[in-house]
Amino acid sequence: MATVLKALGLMSGTSMDGIDAAIVETDGAGILRPGPARARPYSAGEQALVRAALPVARTLADRAARPPELAAAEAAVTAAHAEAVEALIAEAGLTLADIDVVGFHGQTVFHDPARRLTIQLGDGAALARRLGIPVVYDFRAADVAAGGEGAPFVPVYHRALVGAAGLALPAAVVNIGGVANITWIGADGGLLACDTGPGNALLDDLMRERAGRAFDEGGRHALAGRVDAAVLARLLDDPYFALPAPKSLDRDHFSAAPVAGLGLEDAAATLAAFTAAAIAGEIGRHGTPAAVVVCGGGARNPAILGELGRRLGGPVRTADDIGWRGDFVEAEAFAYLAVRSLNHLPLSFPGTTGVPRPTTGGVLARP
Repeated sequence: MATVLKALGLMSGTSMDGIDAAIVETDGAGILRPGPARARPYSAGEQALVRAALPVARTLADRAARPPELAAAEAAVTAAHAEAVEALIAEAGLTLADIDVVGFHGQTVFHDPARRLTIQLGDGAALARRLGIPVVYDFRAADVAAGGEGAPFVPVYHRALVGAAGLALPAAVVNIGGVANITWIGADGGLLACDTGPGNALLDDLMRERAGRAFDEGGRHALAGRVDAAVLARLLDDPYFALPAPKSLDRDHFSAAPVAGLGLEDAAATLAAFTAAAIAGEIGRHGTPAAVVVCGGGARNPAILGELGRRLGGPVRTADDIGWRGDFVEAEAFAYLAVRSLNHLPLSFPGTTGVPRPTTGGVLARP
């Protein structure tokens, strides 16, 4: 029997708004005991550094290259993650010595599986030295090197959560971050997964550019607008949607240009519908799920949830509705994946990333 470890997972998603940190006691298989969690927002300066790295990252052919923009962002990202760990440990009344391993996803600044290239910023060795704790990082590289898409990486944890919750199968777990993805857990427990299309990124960018806000809080603007059916059809006319799963996307694959001529509320409503339509379309390819659970930041947007429920013709529950910590599922997942990595268990599968065979991954940095 594998040893149960106290693991701390860190996730900063493609929304680039900050860091989620969560502690899980797990054996990397079926034992899951969630512990304390907290969020650590990026400062305006940290966000600016990460955003400045995005266009430079797109020009690179070597994922290890660190031109000045990426080097500056990586230093800031690593320091911010260290602070997130230290704050969570202090808040939980623990010490660093209580944590067996840290799972450090890092900040994705470019992802293009067609080029066999995925770039996550975060110096795992530096983090291990600062914390004095073993750190597992660079989770996606082995999958991409083996021919996989390198994303999504949370499905094996979604399956563990669904099993622990006793949900009926087949089930779909939807994560709506900057990009949205689904995990389809078949009646036999088999996994299929993919990025479905846009998550919050287009809507967040719209709000930032037109309203000076980080996101559409409570879906207020989207709920006040009307979906432009013609514009939505243009948005959905992208070759990506015809591709079979598994498949994955970069945050900036889609453009919001089609909504440029709409007012703010109608643009927000149309982008929220775009996210929901893409998710519903992918779920529909696989069948009729007995349960649909939504997690991630998009689970707090009733415009997206309402549109998704209408398109699926049935109730959509959020992670919080069934007792999961919806804001921290991905951070918990990288704690779980870190333990799986230590135990040489696969992190990705043919049905989740298209990798030829179940594949282990992660790089271990010891302090």
